[in-house]
Amino acid sequence: MTSLLTFCAAAVMEIAGCFAFWAWLRLDRSPLWLIPGMVALALFAYLLTLAESPFAGRAYAAYGGIYIASALLWGWAMEGHRPDSWDMIGAAICLVGMSVILFAPRSLPA
Repeated sequence: MTSLLTFCAAAVMEIAGCFAFWAWLRLDRSPLWLIPGMVALALFAYLLTLAESPFAGRAYAAYGGIYIASALLWGWAMEGHRPDSWDMIGAAICLVGMSVILFAPRSLPA
């Protein structure tokens, strides 16, 4: 469960950091947006190291499902773009995949 919360926090940081760059380049905002953007992206990278996984690749793969669902929620909350039914179905599929990767019973690595 700790990894799930860590992934949610990481997703917020990654999306916020990337959105800062988007705002600068696509929405003609001040380059000062890059400062909090870079801080958010550094926090994102740090948070992913806290995931309870013996392998970085597995942690990143599981995180992907959370990221996809979070990105759709960000678009709805921050940009007013409500996800359609296909977005929701796609996110649900990704969250099922994330759950399989994160919560599957495994033996400890050798």
